[in-house]
Amino acid sequence: MRLFARLGVVPVLALALLVPAGQSQAVPTRTTAGQAEPTENKDWSIKPVAAGYEVTLRLATPVPMRAALPLLAVDGRVVGTAKESADRRTLTVVTQDGSVRSGKQVTLVWSTELGRGKAGRSTTDPTLLNEWQQLPPGPANAVDPAALGQYGVGLSEYNLGAEAIDLPDLGHKAELQGRVYTPVGATGPRPLVVFLHGRHQVCFGGDGLMEKPWPCTGGAKPVPSFRGYDSPAWALASHGYQVVSISANAINAWDSGTYDGGAMARAQLILAHLDLWKQWSTTGGGPYGKQYVGKVDLGTVGMMGHSRGGEGVARAALLNAQLGGKYGIRAVLPLAPVDFSRPTLPGVAMSVLLPYCDGDVVDLQGQKFYDDSRYAATPDQARRSTLLVLGTNHNFFNREWTPGQSVAPSFDDGYDDGTATSPCSVRGGMRLTAVQQQAVGRAYIAGFFRLELGREQALLPLFDGSNTRAASVGKAVVRVVSQAPSAQRRDVNRLDAALPAGAVSGAAKAEVCAGLPSPTVPAPDLPPCWTSYDGWKMPHWNQSAIARTAPTTAVTRLRWTGTSGSVRFDLPAGQRDVTKYTALSFRASPEPTGVARPDLSLRVTDGRGQFVNVPVSAISDALLRLPGANDYVLPKTLLRTVRLPLWWLGKLDRKDIRSVELRTDRTAAGTIYLSDLAFSGAGLGTSAPIKLPSVSVADAKATEGNTGTTSLDYWVSLSRPSAVPVTVWAETSTGDPWQAGPEDVSRRLVFKPGQTKQKVSVVVKANTVDDYDLQGTLQLSLPTQAIVGDAQADGVVLDDDPAPVLTIGNAVGHEASGKVRFPVRLSAVTAKEIIFEGQLISGTAKLGSDLQGYAPGINRAFGQVPAGRRVGWIQVDVLNDKVAEPAESFSIRVDKVEGVEFAGPVTRSGLIVDDDQG
Repeated sequence: MRLFARLGVVPVLALALLVPAGQSQAVPTRTTAGQAEPTENKDWSIKPVAAGYEVTLRLATPVPMRAALPLLAVDGRVVGTAKESADRRTLTVVTQDGSVRSGKQVTLVWSTELGRGKAGRSTTDPTLLNEWQQLPPGPANAVDPAALGQYGVGLSEYNLGAEAIDLPDLGHKAELQGRVYTPVGATGPRPLVVFLHGRHQVCFGGDGLMEKPWPCTGGAKPVPSFRGYDSPAWALASHGYQVVSISANAINAWDSGTYDGGAMARAQLILAHLDLWKQWSTTGGGPYGKQYVGKVDLGTVGMMGHSRGGEGVARAALLNAQLGGKYGIRAVLPLAPVDFSRPTLPGVAMSVLLPYCDGDVVDLQGQKFYDDSRYAATPDQARRSTLLVLGTNHNFFNREWTPGQSVAPSFDDGYDDGTATSPCSVRGGMRLTAVQQQAVGRAYIAGFFRLELGREQALLPLFDGSNTRAASVGKAVVRVVSQAPSAQRRDVNRLDAALPAGAVSGAAKAEVCAGLPSPTVPAPDLPPCWTSYDGWKMPHWNQSAIARTAPTTAVTRLRWTGTSGSVRFDLPAGQRDVTKYTALSFRASPEPTGVARPDLSLRVTDGRGQFVNVPVSAISDALLRLPGANDYVLPKTLLRTVRLPLWWLGKLDRKDIRSVELRTDRTAAGTIYLSDLAFSGAGLGTSAPIKLPSVSVADAKATEGNTGTTSLDYWVSLSRPSAVPVTVWAETSTGDPWQAGPEDVSRRLVFKPGQTKQKVSVVVKANTVDDYDLQGTLQLSLPTQAIVGDAQADGVVLDDDPAPVLTIGNAVGHEASGKVRFPVRLSAVTAKEIIFEGQLISGTAKLGSDLQGYAPGINRAFGQVPAGRRVGWIQVDVLNDKVAEPAESFSIRVDKVEGVEFAGPVTRSGLIVDDDQG
């Protein structure tokens, strides 16, 4: 007789746990564990652990080092953000979602691709790409910020060690290394600009055998990502700016274990470098001695962050404010950034650069930095903008991420499908080369900091939405959206709430919308802005990876079916004098389907009844659908600028403007999105370190109890009282971070003036059943009149019920039945999954000839008691050899049990009774 160890109760799941490394398990079609057929190059497992269920995916090659968060999905449903092993070949998530135990497939999903819809949900117009290519370029700015200045540039580097500093929110040590660009001959303190690269490969070369991801070992070398921004750094330094580009490889190596994708760790790294420069510019020391004493102005600091570095520099500005404004951080430029946690950044000048063909941060989620910060504080004297650059990808802004330029291997992330119809393919004609893309980065990065730190008014037209371009960017198509400082702006209507009665007339209809329909996020109070969850294409409304339920931008959706429609905004008395302003603007975009080129007239009327009527198409291409081949990614729907310079008003009385009107007299039908109607001036504003209170949340703990309910109370607090109301979005995740439970909370908290604390309670039912401790989090986002401090807290409800006792019995089986089952019994029901395993031991029934484990050559058997049951077994299959022989014995030594306390090992006997006739 031959024996095969077999799982009891739920063999399908357990089989998935036991496939040898390097393989992936399909749903088994046979009853024998050793006969399961693997699929190629993958291995996944789902098993109970102390905190719930550990979902593991093993890859044949290292997971790509991307800005996007790697997520694991079970049967297509995301269960959490994956933690990466040192070799990046194994991804794990621990979840308390018990439904995963019956999972049949584990897959890798990227956070920026959650909103991937189906091709064909937008309208394709094959002439759009050519039309975009034929658009006349805007006028060249009088000053090109890419041009070199009067100073030579000295280049140096410092390296204080690969593990020179502990970063609390990383949990590991990091390097302190920087590349320094110094204006030669400049006198006095110079503004300091810090560059921070994003998440990219950490080490290259060597034997590939690294026990931990950082520092590089085995002959591998660090990827010098911090050297990739020479071009904009050189341009800035030549105009008198002190520039340092810092290395963040340690953070890239370890940030899969952080709660926020490493944003806070990056902020801490930046402030550590600023601390160094404070020392070097005051008392001297370190590698530079007295060279920089009196030469660096730490009251005038700017930061550029690429990829995950984009959220890192935003978080650094907030952390600096939390610490009392230690440094004068006045300007922040997130470049192709992630925005996982949805903080707001009021008071600091900001420009977000969005590459249209970004193949990493595919959903262009950095758009939300602009959207969320527009009205986060009142007043707000900082200027902010977005720069949408067609034909550019994620990587080529950094030379060390660019093939043909980098020291380490690199790649083109832009999704070039090889067709002539895509704005992201070389054949399509709009895709920029690496050199052309880097020229865009040089011009706009250098220009932004010269504008905001150097107060060079001549550079404002590049950032105010006026369609002026830098001559050095060549054929690049750049579209700018801008919000002027409060003192330089008069909001006519934000278009984020219901319009006044009577404002809409004729063949027009208007409604406010926000967000997209989602199976995992509670429906917002407003209707969705589109009918399906095409988040890749709709950056304003895609959900975030961490602040998943936070509301997105509310806009007005205007539909019309005839030329008589009108939306009229009457200016109240006291707001009719617009002589101090230079432009009237709003944001607009066509809906993804329908008319690709809808048009309106913008009418402005004064107190004498005189008016000017201007076609929107005459002053902007905002109502021309963005190009794309109607696939999963393109075309994007992005609000763009309609800007009417007030010289268009001619002889109208600018001291008595009575109304602004949008008239549907240009096309017979259309549907567009509208936002932010305002008059604006040409002032630079007064960007300065943020002085608002911070809002934080503390960890929470509760004990379950046996009857009724128990409350897990998170306390949200302000760092100091506010004289005006403060709001913040709070959302809890309990048990399953990707699927809100009935006990979870998602709501806006309002702090009244003087109030500093609020409680957010998650109410859970008590019981007498043993279970895992219930884990949860509370995430804060979208504060107004405040900034986020400690934005995430952990919560736990401790289970106080006794664990059941596990007993395992001996087993007898008849050969004719084909099995021997070792009975397993619990003294009480538990909500945990109980899995046990043991070593098969030969007796008169021999391993290898009569006994076999779950696979050839493996002499171990496994069993399981599902959650909610008390009985299970370990089953051993018996092969009927048709030979009469005495009963044969074997034993099993159970040495591992997960889910209950186990005092083992224990050994139990098995006996096979022969049924064959001699």
